[in-house]
Amino acid sequence: MKTFTAVVERCPDTGLYVGYVPGFPGAHSQAETLDELNRNLQEVIGMLLEDGEPTLEAQFVGTQTVTIS
Repeated sequence: MKTFTAVVERCPDTGLYVGYVPGFPGAHSQAETLDELNRNLQEVIGMLLEDGEPTLEAQFVGTQTVTIS
């Protein structure tokens, strides 16, 4: 079992949730609900892993709040 962190955003134009795994080329999807997005990402990542273990180009670290005065 492998665990990947996905970044999820909501497109203001379409209202769709868009998710991607930082540094994992091709590991992205979109959906109308968060549950559907999770299933889509599981499917995409599973297919990508069939080609072998990926070499991630970046690693998700976290988020920061930036305040500008």
